Parts: sequence; structure tokens; C-alpha cells
Amino acid sequence: MGQVIAVLNQKGGVGKTTTTINLGAALAKSGKFVLIVDLDPQANATSGLGIGKSQLTKSVYNVLLGQESIQGVIIDTSVEGLQIAVSSAVLAAAEQELVSVMSRETVLKRSLDSLKYDYVLIDCPPSLGLLSINALVAANSVLIPVQTEFYALEGLGLLMQTIQRVQQGLNPSLKLLGIAMTMVDSRNSLSSQVIDEVKKHFGDYMFSTQIPRNVRLAESPSYGRTIFDHDKWSKGARAYKSLAKEVMKRG
Repeated sequence: MGQVIAVLNQKGGVGKTTTTINLGAALAKSGKFVLIVDLDPQANATSGLGIGKSQLTKSVYNVLLGQESIQGVIIDTSVEGLQIAVSSAVLAAAEQELVSVMSRETVLKRSLDSLKYDYVLIDCPPSLGLLSINALVAANSVLIPVQTEFYALEGLGLLMQTIQRVQQGLNPSLKLLGIAMTMVDSRNSLSSQVIDEVKKHFGDYMFSTQIPRNVRLAESPSYGRTIFDHDKWSKGARAYKSLAKEVMKRG
């Protein structure tokens, strides 16, 4: 197994799934073999890659409950070298159903251990529950998307505490890969202020690449496409290509 990266922020609407999909596509277009694990019951990564959720008969939910192997829920995408382990709304029940399972925090890790990918990107739910803990235990590192808004730092402290607790107990090798600033509007002074504030707290952990607020990037999931299929010349596509280069360098 190569690098396993949990893409995590318990705040919703920060570009987490957009980052997972388009970073995965950029890595695949760089010649890497990439798997996205959709661990969010909203299944936005699944639909964002053009897969109809209503047609699915099994998903990551069945893997976590021991009813299916991870290979049984992996589907090819339109991007060569990029596959996805699909999700569905029933995954929301897994938080409760896993409570009585032995070693419940390591279920996902055990599922992934036999796979052969250069990169596995786990799209986590916007919470710090058992699904996210499974992602942190399975991962080598964490990528945190942070939107350039007034409340950007709110909750980051709790997230870092959760990461530290996992490091101290369940996954000592877990590292912070970096923080990616998303939905950056260069015309807005607030974006600059938030970036400066995050940089003051996290320094070199912040990626140099900033993901811009971009119409083509925002609309691509509604077409079930990555930004590279939707508009490969857009600012969003260039940004995720640049972010992929940074991720490969840090990895």
C-alpha cells in the first residue's frame, strides 16, 4: 500500500469532497494509481464522479460491517488510473452498528491493507465520529481543506486534538500532510487575512497552492465530472494540478 491520506475537516462546505475528487484525478493524470474511498454518507464523491447512487446495491457500509470485501465496492471512473470505493446514505447507520464491533476503530484499515495503490484518498464525513476515526487510523497522513472565511480557524483546534489522540493511541505514525486553503478570492481582503492567520498558526504545514473560488470548479460535480474533464484550462484545474505536485513532493 502506498500513501493513505484522510481528507478531513469537521466543518461542512469547505471544499473537502471537491479536493478529494480533483486531487485524486490530478494524481492519476500524473501516472499514479489512485483510489478514493467515499466515507461520507452524503456520497458526494460518488455522485461527483458520475456514479448514480440509486443504482448501487452495495457500498463501503457493507465493507465496514464485514458483509463485503473492499474490492467488491470499487468502481472505475472516467479518469484512467482513478477508482472509487462507493458510498450510499445507509452508511450513516454504520456509526451505531460499529459500536458493538471488536476493534471497531481499525475496521477500515484492515479492509485497505491488501490493496495496491500509489495513493488512497479518504473523503471523510463532516464530523469527528467513528467513521472519521476509522479514516485517521487507516491513514498515513491528514490533509485539511480550510475555507477562507471568518470562522476558518473555529474547530481546527478540536480537529488537531483528535489527530493527536489518534497519534497517541491508535496510529502513532499518523502525520499532518498539510492544510489547503480553498475558495480563495484574491479580490477579497478577508481571504488574505484568513490565510495570514492560518499561516501564523501552522507555518510550513500550509500548502503554497491555494484553490481559488471558481465557477467551473463549483459546477463540475453537477455534471459528474472532475475539473479536468469539465474544463482542463480553468484556474481550478491548474490549482489542483499544482496541489498534486506538492502532495507528491511531501509524500
